[in-house]
Amino acid sequence: MIWHLIAAIFAGLGAAGIGMLLRMASGKRLPTWIIPVFGGLGMLGYQIHYEYSWFSHKQAQLPATASVVAVEHGSMFWRPWTYAFPMANAFSVVDRDSMAERDANGERLVEYIRYRFEKQHVDLVTHQAWLINCDTRETLPLIGEERRPRFEAMRTLDEDDALYRALCQET
Repeated sequence: MIWHLIAAIFAGLGAAGIGMLLRMASGKRLPTWIIPVFGGLGMLGYQIHYEYSWFSHKQAQLPATASVVAVEHGSMFWRPWTYAFPMANAFSVVDRDSMAERDANGERLVEYIRYRFEKQHVDLVTHQAWLINCDTRETLPLIGEERRPRFEAMRTLDEDDALYRALCQET
C-alpha cells in the first residue's frame, strides 16, 4: 500500500513538472494554476490505472494450474467513471492441483478449493472447500475440518459455466 502512495506522489510530481514545462514553453502565458491541476490529474490517472489493472496483475501472479471461474465487476458513486466502465473488484479461482477426484455410486465427484480474491484497501483472499458432481452438475460447499456438506447451499451449474468447464471438462 505504501508503494502505491509513493507511486501516486511521483506521478503527481511528474505531471506537475509537465505542467510547469508547458507554462515555461508558453512564455508564462498559461496560468500558474495549471501546475497543481496537472499534478492532481497525474495522481488521479495513476490511481485509475492501478484500479483497472489490478485484476490482470493478480491474474498474472496465479500459478499455471489455476483457472479464473468468476469475475465480479462493480461501480462506486465516488468513482463516477466506473458507471461507464465497471472495474473488476473480485474474482474466484480454482486450482487443478488442489482437486481430488473420486467415484461414488458410478458418479464422478470432484472435491476442490475455491479461492476468492477481493480488492480492498488490502487485498482479501478467502478459500472454501467445495464438492461438485460432474454428472449432475450440482455443487455444494463443505464446511469445517471434517468437510461436512452443506446441502441447503446446493446449486446446479449450467453446462457452459466456467466453474463446471474448469473442473469437469478440462481434466
